[in-house]
Amino acid sequence: MKIKVGVTIEAPPEVVWRTVEQIERHVDWMADAVSISFTSANDRMIVIQWTPRRAIGIEHHGVVTGWGRFTLGRRRGNRTRFTWTERLRFPWWMGGRIGALAAKPILRAVWRRNLTTLKRIVEGQAVTPAG
Repeated sequence: MKIKVGVTIEAPPEVVWRTVEQIERHVDWMADAVSISFTSANDRMIVIQWTPRRAIGIEHHGVVTGWGRFTLGRRRGNRTRFTWTERLRFPWWMGGRIGALAAKPILRAVWRRNLTTLKRIVEGQAVTPAG
């Protein structure tokens, strides 16, 4: 199953990167993440790509397997297009492909909401006083 969601953030990639590079803080904007630790044996994620101000790629090794990638693209007006792509495989006991198809619209909605929260956080940090 592949899901791709995105949002345009009113801040340059450098500002957006300062928020997303802090992986342990993703719980601040990911409603579906309870905690992120660097020692858990449950849902293991391995960082496979780290391109500052451009992309983070991870592999999922847990109940659900696959990969995910965040990309940051510069847009006119000092904005950033933030895209989140995931390709996931569900185990047979979670319904396999059928379970993934059922979960897809739910995950897409949750991740869109996550990106709305990320946008709000980053744009709040990017506000500079008029002077």
